[in-house]
Amino acid sequence: MWRNERRFPAIQVGALVGAALLLSGCGGFGRVEQGRVVAWDAREGVVTLILDSNFRDPERPKYDVLPPVTVRVPKDASQMGPAPVSGRLVELDVAASRAVVYDAAGHRLKTVSFTLIEKVDNVPPEDTRVTRGRLPAIEHGKNIIRLYWDKGQQIVTIFVAGGAVSADDWRTGDEVRYYFKHPGQALRMMNVTRTKLL
Repeated sequence: MWRNERRFPAIQVGALVGAALLLSGCGGFGRVEQGRVVAWDAREGVVTLILDSNFRDPERPKYDVLPPVTVRVPKDASQMGPAPVSGRLVELDVAASRAVVYDAAGHRLKTVSFTLIEKVDNVPPEDTRVTRGRLPAIEHGKNIIRLYWDKGQQIVTIFVAGGAVSADDWRTGDEVRYYFKHPGQALRMMNVTRTKLL
C-alpha cells in the first residue's frame, strides 16, 4: 500500500497495511494518497497538498492534481509522523532546465525556465548545508537561487530571468502520505521526506 513498500520485508508491509486498516475501525477499506505540502497550518492541524497522480510509481512522481486538497491530521497524535515543511516548488527538472511551482494566488501550477549555474550531487538531507536552514538562498537583484532538491539529493544553483523571486517559490515542500476513509480527515499520516524507511 505504501509507496516504499518494496524496501520492507513482506511481513512488515503486511503489518503496516493491517495497522492502517485497524485504525479505520470496522466496515470497509480506506484509501491512501500522497502529495507535496504547499501549506501547513500547525495551529489548526491542517495540511494542504498537491497530490501525486502517479504515486504508485515511485520513480516517476507527478504532482499535478488540482485543486490542492486540504487534510486534517490524525486525531490520534501517535498516528502522525514528523510535522511537515511547506514550500511551493513541486518539481525540478535539471536536465530540461525547468521547474514547476505552485502559484497560490492563481491556484495553478506554473512552469518556470531557468539557467543552470551549478549542481552538486549526492547531498543527503541531513547534510549541514541543508539542515542549517540556509536554503533556498537568493541573491536579490541577480535572480540567482541556490536550493535543495530532495528527489535528486542535489544542491542546485540557478538563474531565473525577470520578475521578483520569492524564497517560498523555491522551497520544496515535504512529501506526505496519508490513509483516510473520509476525505479531508487523515487516520494516519506519514512524512515520507523525513521518515527513514529501512
